[in-house]
Amino acid sequence: MAAPRVLVVDDSAFARTVLSRVLRAAGIDVIGTARDGDDALAQIAEHDPDVVTLDLTMPGRDGLDVLRALEGKPRPRMIVVSVSTIDSVPGAEALSLGAIDIVSKPSALATDRLYELGNELVQKVLAAAPAEAVPTSDAIEAPLPVGVVRHADLVLIGTSTGGPQALTRLLAALPADLAAPVAVVLHIPVGYTEALARRLDQSSPLEVVEASQGIELRPGRVVLARAGQHLKLARRNGTIVGHLDAMPVRPHTPAVDELFLSGAEVAGPGTLGVVLTGMGDDGLLGARAIHAAGGSLLTESPGSCVVYGMPRCVYEANLGARSAPLETIHREIIRHVSAR
Repeated sequence: MAAPRVLVVDDSAFARTVLSRVLRAAGIDVIGTARDGDDALAQIAEHDPDVVTLDLTMPGRDGLDVLRALEGKPRPRMIVVSVSTIDSVPGAEALSLGAIDIVSKPSALATDRLYELGNELVQKVLAAAPAEAVPTSDAIEAPLPVGVVRHADLVLIGTSTGGPQALTRLLAALPADLAAPVAVVLHIPVGYTEALARRLDQSSPLEVVEASQGIELRPGRVVLARAGQHLKLARRNGTIVGHLDAMPVRPHTPAVDELFLSGAEVAGPGTLGVVLTGMGDDGLLGARAIHAAGGSLLTESPGSCVVYGMPRCVYEANLGARSAPLETIHREIIRHVSAR
């Protein structure tokens, strides 16, 4: 497969040079760099890159302006590069505007820290690059027959690359009176989940909040795991509550596996695990636990995924997982919650 064609956008000449060098060293085709939003839009129109690494804070037209200018148009996959301590609110807005992932850069552009950022960026650019078509014959384009739907008391969602936009669309489609609590793990850098939860709350009929220690999970509420801490569920006086814990150390914190494992323990056959777009296999271990407990599994089908990694691992693990495109997953969740 051809190397992804990438445009690097940053107002710092130093950052443009370092990030371009790291990407090229990994075999990625950096087709150009841009110093501001106007330059970025011109080069996107001229070169049609596969992926754009987009600095949020730039003089004149900034990264958010670029995303807004491209709304509703065919566009490359955008990875935001921002300073979480400064850009958490605009970073969350960028994700809601369709950026598929976010990478935090140091506020002081030390060479060694930028190279560390570059290594993470390489992985995310390679994951974000358009992949060869994946067969979609397994996708369910229509709702499943009513007879095979198990009742769900608890809905658990896991996602990674492309997840913010998928969550925005999915949570906006769920009804305010959904009769089961929802808990979500999204792989995202520390510092962004509070602002993202607020934006999701604004666009969804459901209440969306960032997880806090001992938070109650109740119908009509969506709890978004806090970046940097696992969200684990337990029962307290008959109520499901969330606990925050950084252990065990896993490749991702929070981990979908930790949420799914604990959810299977507290809700058993009433657990519905939903795996949306994302790279890697986080969620597979937890999906096995949900299946063993008699719960249900639903995965996003390849045609609507930004990256068909996490859903594929679960779907192909012979756990009875069903597959559906993003635009119909809300219907399947409602059917499980409503089933008796």
